[in-house]
Amino acid sequence: MQVEDVKRGEAREGKTESPANRLPQGSTVGAEAQVGVYRYPAVLERVFTEPGKNVYSMVGWSKRSIKMVDHAKGKVVYSGEDLEFPSSWSETACKITASKYFKKAKNYQETSLKQVIDRIVDTITAKGDEGNYFVDEAEREVFRDELKYIMLDQRACFNSPVLFNIGVPGERPQASACFINSVKDDMADISRLIVTEGMIFKWGSGSGVNYSTLRSEGESLSTGGTASGPLSFMKVLDANAGAIKSGGKSRRAAKMCVLNVDHPDIERFIDCKVVEEKKAHALIDAGYDASIAGEAYSTITYQNANNSVRVTDEFMEQVEKEGIWELKEVVSRKTVKEVEARKLLRKMAEAAWITGDPGIQFDTTTNDWHTCPNSGRINSSNPCSEYVFLDDSACNLSSINLLKYVDREKFKVEQFAHSVRIMILAQEILCGFAQYPNEKIRKNSHDFRPLGLGYTNLGALLMVHGIPYDSDHGRAIAAAATALMHGLANESSGWIAERVGPFEKYMDNEKPMNRVLDKHRAALVQVSVKGEPPVMFEELMQNARASWDRLCCEKIYRNGFRNSQVTLLAPTGTISFFMDAVTTGVEPELSLIKYKNLVDGSVLTLVNPLVRQSMQYMGLNENTIREAEKHIYEHGNLEDFDRMTAEQKAAFATSFGEPGKLTTLPPEAHLKMMAAVQPFLSGAISKTVNMPTDSTVEDVEKMYFDAWKQGLKSLAIYRDGCKRSQPLEAKGTKKASAPTEVATVPKRKRLPSTRRALTHKFDIAGHEGYVTAGCYDDGSLGEIFILMHKEGSILSGLLDAFGIVTSIALQYGAPLEVLVDKMIHMRFEPSGITKNKQIPIAKSIVDYIFRWLASEFLSPEKQEAIGIKNIKSPEQVLEELSRPKAAGQKPSGAGADIEFDKLGDAPSCDNCGTLMERRGSCYTCPSCGDTSGCS
Repeated sequence: MQVEDVKRGEAREGKTESPANRLPQGSTVGAEAQVGVYRYPAVLERVFTEPGKNVYSMVGWSKRSIKMVDHAKGKVVYSGEDLEFPSSWSETACKITASKYFKKAKNYQETSLKQVIDRIVDTITAKGDEGNYFVDEAEREVFRDELKYIMLDQRACFNSPVLFNIGVPGERPQASACFINSVKDDMADISRLIVTEGMIFKWGSGSGVNYSTLRSEGESLSTGGTASGPLSFMKVLDANAGAIKSGGKSRRAAKMCVLNVDHPDIERFIDCKVVEEKKAHALIDAGYDASIAGEAYSTITYQNANNSVRVTDEFMEQVEKEGIWELKEVVSRKTVKEVEARKLLRKMAEAAWITGDPGIQFDTTTNDWHTCPNSGRINSSNPCSEYVFLDDSACNLSSINLLKYVDREKFKVEQFAHSVRIMILAQEILCGFAQYPNEKIRKNSHDFRPLGLGYTNLGALLMVHGIPYDSDHGRAIAAAATALMHGLANESSGWIAERVGPFEKYMDNEKPMNRVLDKHRAALVQVSVKGEPPVMFEELMQNARASWDRLCCEKIYRNGFRNSQVTLLAPTGTISFFMDAVTTGVEPELSLIKYKNLVDGSVLTLVNPLVRQSMQYMGLNENTIREAEKHIYEHGNLEDFDRMTAEQKAAFATSFGEPGKLTTLPPEAHLKMMAAVQPFLSGAISKTVNMPTDSTVEDVEKMYFDAWKQGLKSLAIYRDGCKRSQPLEAKGTKKASAPTEVATVPKRKRLPSTRRALTHKFDIAGHEGYVTAGCYDDGSLGEIFILMHKEGSILSGLLDAFGIVTSIALQYGAPLEVLVDKMIHMRFEPSGITKNKQIPIAKSIVDYIFRWLASEFLSPEKQEAIGIKNIKSPEQVLEELSRPKAAGQKPSGAGADIEFDKLGDAPSCDNCGTLMERRGSCYTCPSCGDTSGCS
């Protein structure tokens, strides 16, 4: 697939030929009669429902009993009896919907999904009727029934604030998940921002702010003093978010901090989280709790926000040329410092390598696709970076479940188009009657009416059809589906404008908006595939072209558009569970293994259900499918499964796995998919590019360049296990020579001939083994032996060698805590679920062994310093070795209370304690659906 960007210079100078003046190959203008090309009717028609038939009678219903337990804290998080859901809904969807969205107030208690849907849809319909959105009562009833069915059948869902707030008696109906705020360079406005963000967080939404308007540290004030700089005020606002996170309504506060690359404080901004991380380490070394909610991390600053640096094309070009970049005062614009552009980008890459922050936002690209530049520029984004628009604005989101619109090889265009129009209309109505935290945001929301329709389950759609995520065909389908959605959403906005008029500031921005629409259509012309097209592609493309021809060539929407923006791609964390989506947003599948938390605290290991569906689609026989499922259960992937071709196995590549393997997606795969769909969105994409642990700073820097070159609006990277590390240099990187130091030769301390030992049996995804730890007389560790006879001579031999090298290192004085710190987080097969409840999941044998060694032989302080909570001293270990075992007593180690460092990859869920997963730029709990994001 080729998605060729319009040349940057030509696009910005307005030199591109308008698609209205030339018809591309395959144009459908005047050809709506073609088979498969869909065109909207003038009024809403029934597609899913029947007149006079109760929507809820169309599905079967059952009563569910739900109980959610935080076993780490020993408390029940949520429980409910006789809760009513459709029989087709999964246990996970029911559990998360009930715990998150069933409202419980003094005189109001929801116990059925019917009540939730009625509360939301009836409210929207009534407000739509008041706003004259329907031509008559019949159309109003069509809208009401169709929207109820769309939600009931898990075809689409609104962002969480709609489910939290709309229709709840006595509550202010904040409906938008995403807010972008502004801040002026005065104390009154900074104080106003604290209040505004507090209200946004309280009602379950997120806020983004560009702090570049604040004078840098040391700049002169009119009163004669000097400014303290934006970072000082970021501390206050960070504390504000942290307080509401712990006392807020339904989930964590979400926040984005942005600073322009020419701000004098940009270097301090880039390093601020790295510096705070060092403070946390010092506190941990002093004995404070190392968990994300512990005292070490809760007492440092800048931990409640995502940080991003906003860069221009001019800066990136200076980096390419090894040029100089000027940092300028905010008020006078006087140059106060010159830095090497490449070194500044390298500093960003190093900080992201260590902490995952800052992300990068491409200012020139973003504003080149801006539909309303005559009303102001785009300076920032929401916390997850998918909503990019004017300051002091808000956006309500919704997402469509793509997999619901596919029947084998056919994409149900009519149903999809109908759902797009219903959701856009519903979001438009919400925009008008929802409440906002201040008058400025309310006015801009009404003047511009931005919406954020997106989708989820793209990764599942591709996998089910045997199409690799990292392939030209996969990217072609994604681009075509996104272009179709974006075209239909704009058509829906034009249709609404014919009834109630365009957005207030449309005439001020008519020409630039039409220019951007032409750019979207021009990008569609460049989408193509080599050879035989994949399933659904031609149908998607034909309808996408027809939609964009109507928008840009026929120009049938002569009254303009009701909404300044209509689409983006959100992380869809919690609402994906509502829709029983297997993958979220634009993300690929994370893993072929799924873990289900049971009420008793145990974990059930399951093979991803997409595997069987995909293999059946490929035509594999039942015996092969069963063997493949067994192989996945044992190994976690299909890498060495010899009954499938490499082409077939590529369809099962996932985000998590051993780097460099066929079944593990490389970072470039994530970037290419984002580049494929970005030209067909009003906004941007919330997606994190996952990078393996051994990625270098240079690798991160290259990702920045590739993202810029491929036309992305923003990028966030996350290196697996990045916390508590120092940057890796690329091979061959030369460092300046340092003064020669004389080092003493270490002496080996051998163990006594008769030594005490501790043997521990482990099981990782069905792979059994033993680790024996030999001790000195004082109880300290001196050697290890690892035994896994059934795993073949190669692995057994490597583990033997690994044990010998580790033993020699220990005997020559290598600190165990240093070895543990280097070995944990190593990811390779076998990996997965274990039979040790205190170490429930291991990324590899090495990861498991060193976590267990830490729990047995390190002091509580040293364990906390590397992120493992366990209260068992070496003296206790020595005592256990000497103590005779009672009959039937379990081996030592089985009862160790280990909580692995959640900061290594993700925080633990505040609600239920489960390790969260990174989805987009945010984290989502796979157990209870809690999220750190705003969608």
